[in-house]
Amino acid sequence: MEIAQLSYLQPRLTRQWTHLSRQTGGSGAGGRIGTRGPGETQLEVDRRRVRERLARLRERLRSVERSRAIQRQRRMEVPYPTIALVGYTNSGKSTLMNALTGAGVEAADRPFSTLDPTVRRLTLPGRIQTMLVDTVGFIHRLPHTLVEAFKATLEEVRTASLLLHVVDASSPLRAERMEIVERVLEEIDAKSAPRLIVMNKIDRLSGGAGGPHGLDTVAVSALTGAGLDALLDQMARRFAAQRHEIRVTLPAARGDLIALARRDGEVLSEDYEDGIVSMRAVVSATVAGRLRRAQVAG
Repeated sequence: MEIAQLSYLQPRLTRQWTHLSRQTGGSGAGGRIGTRGPGETQLEVDRRRVRERLARLRERLRSVERSRAIQRQRRMEVPYPTIALVGYTNSGKSTLMNALTGAGVEAADRPFSTLDPTVRRLTLPGRIQTMLVDTVGFIHRLPHTLVEAFKATLEEVRTASLLLHVVDASSPLRAERMEIVERVLEEIDAKSAPRLIVMNKIDRLSGGAGGPHGLDTVAVSALTGAGLDALLDQMARRFAAQRHEIRVTLPAARGDLIALARRDGEVLSEDYEDGIVSMRAVVSATVAGRLRRAQVAG
């Protein structure tokens, strides 16, 4: 978060200190001490401190990103689809994350309160296992200087199986903010990702919350829990078509794969004989592939 805040502040230092210099200018050579005004001197000091602090933070960020890349790769090895929450800042993404998973994410009314992506497991109806990711709130004209700070969370958006575009349904600017989010998604190469529009904060409305034609839309209140069951059902339907019923014969010693099938989907039958288990299950395509690769030749 500090990198984003300092990057946001850096170009504004000039305007702040120019204003102060006009206020403190005195007699003589335009109120200057020697050839510098007090505002100009302090501006240079502040700029240097911000640059030095940014350099240290960016070096730490590179180290953290290497660690996150490893963690992301490990998550990709676990065959669970990823659902990323996106939306304009203060649309209620973190509140929705907490309502769905009990993640305890900070829900603050300010920009950049969620820079580090929070990832939690979410079980959908039909025992469909997914990973839910909370991401940074988008803003109008997202400064390019902030993209580096947002790199980790934006990478989660680019690689997600489904985006939940969370909208503050009570905002009179909701249409404009939805367009801003769509533009940011295009800028970060996530425009083609499948998405579901989530009209949040319907508890603040006297009537219902609509949505744009042609897009699936669910109206919810993350604060009160209204509509969350319908949202879970909608997400489950998105992934249900990607599940397969398979029959495999595995070594009974491969309890890890049998447990994986149970976690990922539904085991319909298990028959054990002579160290072999014959299993029928409904699982994701990724798990189906792993089970088939491990099965005993017959």
